Parts: sequence; structure tokens; C-alpha cells
Amino acid sequence: MPLITIERPARPVAEGGVVHAVVFRAANIVRDVREHITNTFGGRMRRYEALTEEAIAEALAALEEKARAAGYDGVMGVRIEHPRIVDGGVGVVAYGTGFHYVSPGPAE
Repeated sequence: MPLITIERPARPVAEGGVVHAVVFRAANIVRDVREHITNTFGGRMRRYEALTEEAIAEALAALEEKARAAGYDGVMGVRIEHPRIVDGGVGVVAYGTGFHYVSPGPAE
């Protein structure tokens, strides 16, 4: 199932409704303490980076699953809401417009 970031796929489509997925992933307490220490002294927060990547992948998979369950052929205009790190976790929202492929009309 295509998840498309452009406004419209190359084939003719009929637009459907908004499809969304929300994912929150929690860091374990040890990971959270390490990230707070890194945040205090500076540097890349690699554990949260990995957690964010996992949350984004999970949100896109959930978006695809929801679109399929709603009977759509794909989702266009896919956007990922800026991931937020909150109290030892990461929240991600992915959304777009569901669509159905339509057969081209008869030649004129």
C-alpha cells in the first residue's frame, strides 16, 4: 500500500477521508536517566533518536494498517507530526488523506 508524501499519485484517484495514527513509545527508566544526563552536559541523545525512529516506523505501519482496514488503496499527503519527547517517552502522529484508485474513463 503506498504512503505518498506528494499531493496526488500519478494514477487517477478518488479522495477519501483523513487517516491518522498515534504512537507513544516509552523509554525505560535507565535510558531516561542517561538521556537526562546527556541533556545536562550536551551531546547527541542517541537512545532517544533510536526510540523516535522506532515510533515513526510504528506510526507509518499503523497508518497503513488503518487505511487498509478502511478500504483505501493508499494514503496521500502523508505528514509526520514533529515527534515530541515527553517524560521519558516519544509521541508521533502520522496522518494523510486516504484514496481509492479509479479506472480511467473511456477514451474520448
